[in-house]
Amino acid sequence: MTQTKQAAIRKIGVLTSGGDCAGLNAVIRAVTDAAVGRGWEVVGLLNGHLGLLSTPPDILPLTADTVRGDLLRAGGTILGTTTKGDPFKFPAEDGTTSDRSEHVRAAIRELGLEALVVIGGDGSMRLFDRLLEGVGIPWVGVPKTIDNDVPGTEFAVGFFTAVEIVGQSLDRLASHAASHRRIMVLEVMGRDSGFIALFGGIAGGADVILMPEFPYDLEAVAAHVRKITHDWPSPVLVVVAEGVEKPAGERRKGNVGLAIANSLQNLTGFDARCTVLGHVQRGGTPAMFDRLLGSAMGARAVSVLASGQNRRMVAWQGGLVTDVPLADVVTGPRFVAKDSQLIRTARRLGTYVGEF
Repeated sequence: MTQTKQAAIRKIGVLTSGGDCAGLNAVIRAVTDAAVGRGWEVVGLLNGHLGLLSTPPDILPLTADTVRGDLLRAGGTILGTTTKGDPFKFPAEDGTTSDRSEHVRAAIRELGLEALVVIGGDGSMRLFDRLLEGVGIPWVGVPKTIDNDVPGTEFAVGFFTAVEIVGQSLDRLASHAASHRRIMVLEVMGRDSGFIALFGGIAGGADVILMPEFPYDLEAVAAHVRKITHDWPSPVLVVVAEGVEKPAGERRKGNVGLAIANSLQNLTGFDARCTVLGHVQRGGTPAMFDRLLGSAMGARAVSVLASGQNRRMVAWQGGLVTDVPLADVVTGPRFVAKDSQLIRTARRLGTYVGEF
C-alpha cells in the first residue's frame, strides 16, 4: 500500500477517460459530494487528457449544487471523454507526432490540483500512471468499461447496463425468431473479452454464446442447433462477441456476427439473420446496479485519497467495495476463465460456449 506524505488536501480534479458508458455521472456525483463534504474544492477536467492540453485548461468547477437533480440517472458523462490523442505521441495536422505529456503535467500544476480521480478502463489507468509520474500528487482510479475487462475488480461501472441492453435485445429478438422460426444472431461488444456475451447471453436465454477466449467449431454449433430444435426449423438465439474470429474461409467484409449467421444458414438450412448491437450498449439511463456501483466507488475513491494513499484503484470484490494497488491493474485486460462459475452455469443450461 503506497502512502503519500502530504499536506491536507484542499483541491482535487476528476475526469473521465476512454470510451463512454452508463454510470459515469454517478461516479462524478459521488466524488463531488464526498469531497465537498470534506471541505475540498472539486474541478472537473473536460474531455479527459485533451482538456489538459487546452490553453487555458478546459475545466468545469463542480459543487454540490452542480451534481444535484437528475445527474445520477443521466447516461454518458458531463465531463466528456476521449479515446484519441495519446499525449506521448500527440498527432499534428501534418501527420507528425510529438510528446506533449509535460503539457498535461504543467496544466495539473497550473490548476493547483493536489489529488486526482481518474475514471477509466485499464488503458486509461496505464496512461495516467505514466502521465502523473513526477507531478507529485496522489491519484486513485475508478474502473469503468462495458467490457468488464479491468483486472483487480469483479465488476466495472457501465457493465451491467450493457448486460441489461443485451438481455432486453434478446427478449425482442426471441419473439421475432419464434414468429419466423429463424436463427437470430446478436453481435455484442467486449473487444477481446467475452463478459458481455456471457452475462447477457445467459440472462437472455441464448442457445449459443461465442466468446473470444474459447475456440468454436461451426459444425458443432450447427449440430447443437439441430439437436435442440429436433432438426426442424425453430427459433434459436446466438450471441457472438465482436472479438470472435470469423469462420474459416470467410473472406467477406463485414461483422463477424453476419459471417456466422451466413455460415449457420448454409450448414443447417435454417433461415438466419444478424443484428449488430453496437454503441447502443454504451448509452442510455444507467441500470440500478451501475448507479450503486458508481456511487460506492466514487465515495471510496475520495476516502482513499483522504487516507493519504496513492496509486490505488477502487474495486468490487466479493460484494464489497475495496481498493487495490495500481500494479495489479496495469498488467493488461482480464478474460473469461473456462472454469468460471457462469461458464459452468451456461453448460448446465445446455448452452454451447465453445470447444475446450
